[in-house]
Amino acid sequence: MASYSIFEKQAGFEASSLETMHGDSAHEKTPFMSMMKKDDASHRRVMNEYLTHWGKGGKDSEDTDERRQHRESRYMLLVNNYYDLVTDLFESGWAQSFHLCRFHPGERFLQALARHEHYLASMLNLQPGMKVLDVGCGVGGPAREIATFTDCHVVGLNNNAYQIERARKHTHDAGLESQVEFVKGDFMEIPFPSNSFDAIYAIEATLHAPSLSAVYAEIHRVLKPGGVFAVYEWVLTPSYSPLNPAHRSIRHRIELGDGIPHLVTQSEALAAMCTAGFTLTRQDDLANKRDRVPWWYPLAGRWRDIQSWWDALTVFRTAKWGRMAVIGLLKSLEGLRLCPGGTVRAAETLELAARSLVDGGREGIFSPMFLMVGRKGERDGYEA
Repeated sequence: MASYSIFEKQAGFEASSLETMHGDSAHEKTPFMSMMKKDDASHRRVMNEYLTHWGKGGKDSEDTDERRQHRESRYMLLVNNYYDLVTDLFESGWAQSFHLCRFHPGERFLQALARHEHYLASMLNLQPGMKVLDVGCGVGGPAREIATFTDCHVVGLNNNAYQIERARKHTHDAGLESQVEFVKGDFMEIPFPSNSFDAIYAIEATLHAPSLSAVYAEIHRVLKPGGVFAVYEWVLTPSYSPLNPAHRSIRHRIELGDGIPHLVTQSEALAAMCTAGFTLTRQDDLANKRDRVPWWYPLAGRWRDIQSWWDALTVFRTAKWGRMAVIGLLKSLEGLRLCPGGTVRAAETLELAARSLVDGGREGIFSPMFLMVGRKGERDGYEA
């Protein structure tokens, strides 16, 4: 297992990143304006730093276990680099909920995202007044939606200072500050006492952990006895073959494009839940339901699945031609020094991610929504 070295956890790096690179950009009304106001030199440095995690150019030939172990040992720096670079692009091109979802015919894009969150909340049987932890909360879209949907109190945990600031701004704007709060912290060392939360969920966040069993064990620790944890995990499906060069290439490109130290298999994810001490009550690959509208349709640009003009704008931004148009615009802006250096490279990283996710979905070797629900024992967490 990789060691979690101290230098990634230095508060100075993150504080400097927020102060120098981001300045006051987290408080801008739109993510596009936030992106434009980054410090040029700091943005370039962070982009270059991110690329060093992948060897010389991130070629498939460097897709080795040694490289993955290197990324695991530097997971905090890797993930913070990634989200310092792409958060504004995610918000501009997708939504405030940084996750994928299923789609039903006739269902609009934002409605589908919300339903995906409601479904996870239903797995937890959330009740008004419950204290719930969102592990890896992004800019707080799901936390606000689930708090509103269930009338529970949600605490969002995130180690990226810029995302925390954006989350607090959006929550203030939504008038939900009394119901949703955010705490900066590492999910490998969750900064709460044992047995603190009635329920816990994670939506496509623990994929960034250097060890799934270790992060799940931390979640198990802070969950109250009898409480439930539900997660949408990114996994390689049983159809994935490490002996298939095309499969390995897709895996590597997903890791590179999405800031993932080590993408795990479905069986590894299930084993991690059990190792952490959970009694597994449900497992279900929601990407493998033979839906008429595939989960990857917005990234692939399938116009026949669009349900509204707003969805058309979303798909234009997220599909290949839209992504390339955005990259072209950013090249012009970067050339005129109207946006910080490295912005184009960050957008190209997300373009790689989108193409690779579609490839993985079409091949059936990747799922971004492997649902696992686990319960903590009634006596767990108490001394005999």
